[in-house]
Amino acid sequence: MKNPKSILVTGASSGLGAELARNYAAAGITLFLCGRNETRLDEVAEDCRSCGATVHADLIDVSDEKAMADWITECDGMSALDLVVANAGIGIGFTTEMDLGNHVRQIYDINVGGVFNTVHPAIRLMQPRGRGQIAIISSLAGYHGLPGSPAYSTSKACVKAYGEALRGLYARHGIEINVVCPGYVKSPMTAGNTFPMPFLMESDKAIRALRRGLERNQARITFPWQLSLIYGAMVRFLPEWLFDRLFRLMPAKNQTTKN
Repeated sequence: MKNPKSILVTGASSGLGAELARNYAAAGITLFLCGRNETRLDEVAEDCRSCGATVHADLIDVSDEKAMADWITECDGMSALDLVVANAGIGIGFTTEMDLGNHVRQIYDINVGGVFNTVHPAIRLMQPRGRGQIAIISSLAGYHGLPGSPAYSTSKACVKAYGEALRGLYARHGIEINVVCPGYVKSPMTAGNTFPMPFLMESDKAIRALRRGLERNQARITFPWQLSLIYGAMVRFLPEWLFDRLFRLMPAKNQTTKN
């Protein structure tokens, strides 16, 4: 969608969500932002207001289905939503000394449940109008399950496939649904990584690629292109035994969480 005027972003207190909000901020734009860190969220909101945008910022846990439905409905009542970005997510590495069940539930509650709790109310509100756009933030890590981050990579694979399915389902209702698969982008989530991050991308370049893809209504928006090309080729052409052996050597994500 070109020139959305009413935009809702989850996970807007840091990373891609914060930078996307700042990038869209301008006179005549209404932004609805949520996050879990009050100090950072307030800073983002003030930055956006200084650019002339009307900003409503709220502390909300995206895993709370009712709170999210109420909030999104309230936002839409103030200004009919043109674009909704389901961005909130956490990345936590895993080791076999940790409790696998708790680890998976913690990540899936946010990365999968949070996406559902954002997308479902947005579709319900947009469908009667016959217009609107929803961006689901997945990851290049969602192209294949990764031993060092089993819950994170598979949570991103889940929302990637879900967005792809919804895109075809709701196209006839005038709702554009886009899946975004970033690689390594400079952000608080990647700042703590101690392993090599090939083609690490500056956040401003990532945001330009993301906005360009949304304006063109691309089904899948991936960046950086070099890492996307490598991941795609590996998944398509490498024999599974070799793929498996290579990815066993990859380092685990750090034991930190960012949103």
